[in-house]
Amino acid sequence: MRSVDLTVAPGPGLPEGLVIPDGELVERFSRSPGPGGQSVNTTDSRVELVWDPAASTALTDAQRTRLLGRAGGPITVVAHEHRSQHRNRVAARERLAARVRELLAPPPPQRRATKPTRGSKERRLDAKRRRGRAKELRGRVDDR
Repeated sequence: MRSVDLTVAPGPGLPEGLVIPDGELVERFSRSPGPGGQSVNTTDSRVELVWDPAASTALTDAQRTRLLGRAGGPITVVAHEHRSQHRNRVAARERLAARVRELLAPPPPQRRATKPTRGSKERRLDAKRRRGRAKELRGRVDDR
């Protein structure tokens, strides 16, 4: 099987995309034994993919510190569906790309806390009642 570098698609925090060399990825494959103890080639393969951003040459210093600050160390993803080893390998790479994109994305903008207006609804209703009373009283003449 030909080895192709993992390309993280452009997304938030990755305007130009990021190419992780295949040599930086550590893949571990395992298969669950089938009935009778023999290995099953086509289904139930587990692929574990590990990437250490601290040793990566694909990242800039800013990206590396951001990734290490949020991930804390090597990033591990696992693909373990009932499908072939190759399809699980592809799924593991897609999961790693999504995880890297998520970790490099800028934090969501923080909404500034607004000061709650005390009793604003009550004040509006009071003003509405006063206007209603003023309209009522406008047409009456006080006979004393």
